Amino acid sequence: MLKFSHAIVRTPSQSMLEGITTGMFSKEQPVYEDALVQHANYVKALEELGVKVTALEPLEEYPDSCFVEDPAVVMAEFAIVTNSPKESRNGEKYEMKKVLKDFYKEDQIIYIEAPGTMEGGDVMLVDKHFYVGLSDRTNQEGAKQFDQIVRQFGYTSSTVPVTEGLHLKDFVIYLENNNMLVSSVMNKVEDFQKYKRYVVEAEELYAINSLYINGTVLVPEGHPKTQAHIESLGYPVKVVNTDEFKKIDGSLTCLSLRF
Repeated sequence: MLKFSHAIVRTPSQSMLEGITTGMFSKEQPVYEDALVQHANYVKALEELGVKVTALEPLEEYPDSCFVEDPAVVMAEFAIVTNSPKESRNGEKYEMKKVLKDFYKEDQIIYIEAPGTMEGGDVMLVDKHFYVGLSDRTNQEGAKQFDQIVRQFGYTSSTVPVTEGLHLKDFVIYLENNNMLVSSVMNKVEDFQKYKRYVVEAEELYAINSLYINGTVLVPEGHPKTQAHIESLGYPVKVVNTDEFKKIDGSLTCLSLRF
C-alpha cells in the first residue's frame, strides 16, 4: 500500500484568475485571496497526515501552475516530466524539472517527447499498474512513451478513453483496497469491472477527485453523499474546501505531487 512521505505544491499566482477551464463545475471566476487560504489549508491537511511539503513560489507567467500534478508523474524510483499540448502550460515542465533535481538523480528523470503529449491528471496508479487517459491533453504517442518508461521500473500501463471533461482523474479515482469512485461513464469501462465501484451522482461529480493519503481520504467540501460512502468503507476522512480551484477545474490530486 502506498505510503507518501513528500509532496510538492506551488502557491497559486494572481494569474490563476485566467486559468484554463471547461466551465464544467462553475462559470464564476476564482477569488484569489480565498484561493490562497484554501491552498494553505490543503497544505496543512497533507502535513497533518505525515507528509513533508515543499511549497514553491507562484509563477505569474503560468496561470495554471498551482496544478503541479500535470507537468510530472512521480514515484519513489523515478520522475517523468510530461509534455502538455497547451502552450500556456508547456513551460511549467522546465520549472518542475529544476525542482525534481532536488529529489531525483539525473538518470531517474525521464521525459515525454513530442509528438507525444501528456498531463499527469490523466495518469492513475493502481498497485503496480498505471491507467492512462487518452484525452485532449494526453495522446497515444505520449501513452506509448510512458509505457516504455514505467516498464523499466517494474510497472505496467494501459489506456482508457476520456470522453468527458478534462482529465481521467476527474472521472475515476482509486482509493486503495480495491475501491474506486467513478462517473456513470467510467463505471462502464471494462478494465474497471474488477474493482468495487461507487458511482458518484452527477451533482457531486467533483467529489470523484478525492485523495487517498496514508490511510485517510481527503474529500472536497460540500459533497455529503460521496463523503458518507467513503466513510462507510472505513476510511478516516478529512474535508478540504477547494471551491476556488473548482471554478477552474482544479481538484484535490492536481494541487500536489506526492511520492
